[in-house]
Amino acid sequence: MAEVKPEEMVHHPPMDQLQGFEYCIDSNPSWGEAIALAFQHYILSLGTAVMIPTMLVPLMGGNDVSILFFSPLGMVPVVALVGLGLFERGFPVNRSQLTEDIISQVGKCVEIGLPMLILFVAFSQYLKHVHVRNAPVLERFSLLLCIALVWVYAHILTASGAYKHTALVTQINCRTDRANLISSALWISIPFPLQWGAPTFSADHAFGMMAAVLVSLIEGIGTLLDGLFGTGTGSTVSIENVGLLGSTRVGSRRVIQISAGFMIFFSMLGKFGALFASIPFTIFAAVYCVMFGIVAAVGLSFMQFTNMNSMRNLFIIGVSLFLGLSIPEYFSRYSTSSQQGPAHTKAGWFNDYINTVFSSPPTVALFVAVILDNTLDVRDAARDRGMPWWSRFRTFRGDSRNEEFYTLPFNLNRFFPPS
Repeated sequence: MAEVKPEEMVHHPPMDQLQGFEYCIDSNPSWGEAIALAFQHYILSLGTAVMIPTMLVPLMGGNDVSILFFSPLGMVPVVALVGLGLFERGFPVNRSQLTEDIISQVGKCVEIGLPMLILFVAFSQYLKHVHVRNAPVLERFSLLLCIALVWVYAHILTASGAYKHTALVTQINCRTDRANLISSALWISIPFPLQWGAPTFSADHAFGMMAAVLVSLIEGIGTLLDGLFGTGTGSTVSIENVGLLGSTRVGSRRVIQISAGFMIFFSMLGKFGALFASIPFTIFAAVYCVMFGIVAAVGLSFMQFTNMNSMRNLFIIGVSLFLGLSIPEYFSRYSTSSQQGPAHTKAGWFNDYINTVFSSPPTVALFVAVILDNTLDVRDAARDRGMPWWSRFRTFRGDSRNEEFYTLPFNLNRFFPPS
């Protein structure tokens, strides 16, 4: 066999940004297309706002100090497990009787979830080159089209009586008329501060919530306002939008701004919100099989900035990924079988803190990766860890693209100058 010459080997140089985007932060689509894309983001976020927060899945935050201890190597397992850590929201049927009515999964309504998954992959990937009036409609609006088609299909099954004599769990996950959502909703409902009464304080609950705040450090002001207006879910980063961005190849800020307007508008029109909330959760579970997979892949892509020929790096990533999945699974199974977490001392606040933190895959991966990455053969390992690339983004002026990506809209930088 002829020896392969070095120049003939395929090398893919590291890329700071995902390729193939048609619209980025400040390059906007037409207003009509932006509104349609924003509505698509709204529908996707609606599923998350109803489904995910009920299970308290904490996401990762950060600040200026933590970046000193973080590196691309340490972030690989963390970001990857933000996506992979939600694998139970895909096909698995949860064995816990306590949460079987809360966690929606494809396996609980395969006749709806599987067609949604197949259609979404077909439209967004295999048929993405189909154009209508020179616009990639199937790629750009695959989520809206698939949800509409499967929603109608689910309503036909519901109206035909297919779920009349099925188990309660099946009806909750498959029917489109569950709990009389539309008939019981008000036409107009405007939230106001303290509508659920004055806030109360409990030391045990406060320490328990501190565990969640540990992994959501940057959202304090939004959560405070949410609490005043009676919103139970709080405000958080919608990681499924990262997956949708990778699917549509549209990263325009205008789309997200319009999507936020949809959320405010429909939150006050109860009937319309209830109509969209009647979409079976299984449809969203099928979408998340793709979206969270893309998020996991984005996390793994950080490896391009590190030296993966280093045994040190392989050890850190491998151990962090494995423990990030294994430890939360132990906490989950222990809680399911014993009806209490592994930490069950007389100090309730301590139990809440430990059981919440170590039930989160990305949080466990963060602890393991950061500790190993900052204690194991650190000397002369900066380049292998990817620190030369990482250091450019420590300050606003460190990279020319920071101004484009992180400058506040509407000239707000005049009042809040970057540091």
